[in-house]
Amino acid sequence: MNLLLKEIRHNPLLWMLVFVPAVLLAERLVPSSHTLLFVLAVLAIVPLAGLLSHATEAVAEKTGDAVGGLLNATLGNLTELIIAVTALHAGEYMLVKASIAGAIVTNSLFMLGASFLLGGLRYHVQDYNRAGGRLYSALLLMATFALLAPGAVADLDLTKGEAMAQKLSAALAVLLIAAYALGLLFSLKTHKELFANADHGEAHEATWPIGLAIGTLLVVTVLVALVSEIFVESVQKAAETLGMSPAFVGFIIVALVGAAAEMAVAFSAARKNRLDMSVSIALGSASQIALFVAPILVLLSYVIGPTPMDLEFWPGAVKMVMIAAVTAAFITSSGRSAWFIGALLLFIYVIFGMTLYMVPPGSHGPA
Repeated sequence: MNLLLKEIRHNPLLWMLVFVPAVLLAERLVPSSHTLLFVLAVLAIVPLAGLLSHATEAVAEKTGDAVGGLLNATLGNLTELIIAVTALHAGEYMLVKASIAGAIVTNSLFMLGASFLLGGLRYHVQDYNRAGGRLYSALLLMATFALLAPGAVADLDLTKGEAMAQKLSAALAVLLIAAYALGLLFSLKTHKELFANADHGEAHEATWPIGLAIGTLLVVTVLVALVSEIFVESVQKAAETLGMSPAFVGFIIVALVGAAAEMAVAFSAARKNRLDMSVSIALGSASQIALFVAPILVLLSYVIGPTPMDLEFWPGAVKMVMIAAVTAAFITSSGRSAWFIGALLLFIYVIFGMTLYMVPPGSHGPA
């Protein structure tokens, strides 16, 4: 505990933890001040992401970067899952689907690109194990094909297409979860030697004890979840005030805020020349959302949603996810990176953001 308090005292970023009780208190006292709650929620997530970064790095020191990256992706996606479940319960299916597609694209383009850029600005060329990138890219491509299927079925029969798409989505959800489980078995058990990372990072400072690290991970994850609930309740009203569409809110804003904790770890690892961990977090998180979070939301919609949700996304979202998956597969095939590669990935992401920002607030998404 003394190590944690020392870290907070000496890190100005963690002084922003005061915004965590501030946003929880504001939500009780002024629940209708949506813009205020939105700003406080964003400010509160930033230091929590920093704490999560330190704790995850400490765990990764004991487990290795591959497992550490998977752990961070899982905890980070728990936040995104809670954000989506809140919207799902409210029947905001457009926001849910936009946040799913946006999280996949944000992780595979923005997070990966920024990691390459930040690491490349410090190191001339960085190497990483390309086996992990290939596996995650393959999983992403398969998930993208699954997103195409419900729309194709719905177009075959206009009268029964919606019901057919819903049944197919439920079956695909089970299939995707099974594929994700087999991917974990392959990378962590039967062929784990293929994903071992080379020890080319910097000398590491003394890390927290494993007990403190895991305890911090659990507490911070709960706090991020609480703040995320406030965020998703306020962001929609704040978006209306700022003239943003649900597609832009879910695809860009919710995805970026939801991935803040993962980004903090991925960027820090890249700057320390631990690009295996950065790639594992970015693409591992994207594939986890596509093959686990999205299917779980489909199945949960039968229990907590007003009506069952399907996997039929608007065509523009599927195209962006497909482009992100193909780009990630192409970029990571070499196992080497430099700063300009990261810049190119960020440019693609900015193009998507600019396109979605042009969508009128009342629209349901680009075609």
